[in-house]
Amino acid sequence: MFIQTESTPNPATLKFIPGCPVLEAGAADFPNPASAANSPLATRLFEIPEVTGIYLGADFITVTKSNGEWHHLKPMILGAIMEHFTSGRPVMLDEGASASGHDWDANGDDAEIVEQIIELLDTRVRPAVAQDGGDIVFRSFSEGVVYVHLQGSCAGCPSSTMTLKNGIENMLRHYIPEVLEVRQVG
Repeated sequence: MFIQTESTPNPATLKFIPGCPVLEAGAADFPNPASAANSPLATRLFEIPEVTGIYLGADFITVTKSNGEWHHLKPMILGAIMEHFTSGRPVMLDEGASASGHDWDANGDDAEIVEQIIELLDTRVRPAVAQDGGDIVFRSFSEGVVYVHLQGSCAGCPSSTMTLKNGIENMLRHYIPEVLEVRQVG
């Protein structure tokens, strides 16, 4: 098994590409060890003391570190990923629980706007942030403000504010006049 690595815009996060499917559907974000209980792979990666976050995509894994140098941590992370995939154990114990989706409940006039926002996020934004090892999840729309949650390498990335304001916000405002602002929520 050959596992490729790619840097991300977030210097604390590295993208690992094992060359095989990681998740069959959706994605899974584990911002801390306690959240990884249903993923043997994420649990194993959190055993490395410097690892502070794991994000699993369709064909990649992003790992966020608290400190330490990547050239010291990469061999341990690569070993854990290789060991997991060669063991034949599942990535998720409950595959259905891994799918990240849009958590929203729109009614009335906002329902059509919300559907347009989600369509633009899914077709224009998510593929770009997935290339960087992350994801964006729509949370809500209220009084002209779009609330989103950034995951994986995008969470805590130094350039995430610029991406939200200069990229996503400008694009949504261009296509949907009702959108006034985009804000990140936890």
